[in-house]
Amino acid sequence: MHLTMHSSALGLIATLMWLWKEAVGMTVLVIGGTGVAGSAVVERLQQAGSDVRCMTRYSNKVPDMPSGVKGVVGDLAKPSTLGLAFTGVDSVFMLTPLSQNETDMGLAAVAAAQEAGVQRLVYMSVPMRPGTERIPHFKSKLPVEQAIKDSGIPYTLLRPNNFYQNDYLWCRAAVMSYGVYPQPIGSVGLNRVDVRDVADAAVNALTQAGFEGKDFPLHGPDLLTGEMVALTFSNHLGRQIRYGGDSLEYWAKQAQHMMPEWMVKSLRAMYEYVQQRGMIANASELAQTQAILGHPPRGFDAFVTEILPLWQSEIDAG
Repeated sequence: MHLTMHSSALGLIATLMWLWKEAVGMTVLVIGGTGVAGSAVVERLQQAGSDVRCMTRYSNKVPDMPSGVKGVVGDLAKPSTLGLAFTGVDSVFMLTPLSQNETDMGLAAVAAAQEAGVQRLVYMSVPMRPGTERIPHFKSKLPVEQAIKDSGIPYTLLRPNNFYQNDYLWCRAAVMSYGVYPQPIGSVGLNRVDVRDVADAAVNALTQAGFEGKDFPLHGPDLLTGEMVALTFSNHLGRQIRYGGDSLEYWAKQAQHMMPEWMVKSLRAMYEYVQQRGMIANASELAQTQAILGHPPRGFDAFVTEILPLWQSEIDAG
């Protein structure tokens, strides 16, 4: 005897299954979980009681995963390696690294999620504003976003602004040793965001209902220019920190010693965009940010208060 179930009944069953998973703990795969944003997502997921699986390309990183996190080997550039990592996964947090093959890697992850029957996918993309499609790093995400929308997997797209943590990673020597803030973000302004807020948004989208099928901008509360960032560091350090200026030619000459030419070109295009147009949040976007965070976004001044003692301890340690 064959039984036919209406779509409404199937939808109810899917909802009940999801609620049951929430009650007993769901398995979440974090792609990019050893990086700045991904590691923050891993930490928050653990705090939320999720069963966390972190994918890495390198088997020697598996033993170094945080306690309670299962490390699995998989390489987005080699789709044949993804099956085991995705098997048994309920949800996926996905980011794709800045790479010449970023689109292909993202499409491979979406295909693997479909094959594994993943029930929810959260993708950390970028703000897609008019003109950003000329930035290689941004353009590469468009086919991935479309594949996610076409996949049938309930999804959430996150669109964070420039990270505060970029300063922590890249600017210590320039600020502390040379008195210069070097990131050429210009004078129009950006509502930069804390990575921990990105993680909070991701975990809420992964573990709570109501965020499916939506895009969420993620912005901080402060409109920051290069001069304003330098002034914030100056105020906390008690000495002048000057903004390094808007010369992208000079920035590129310095950056070429630290990264490949294609990456310099992509980041230069991004900085050119924000110098010309900024990345300013309107009232609606700030409200959307707070809606998915569940709390006000963290401010830049508090972030600087946190990182300066860390920088000083790193300097003291040699």
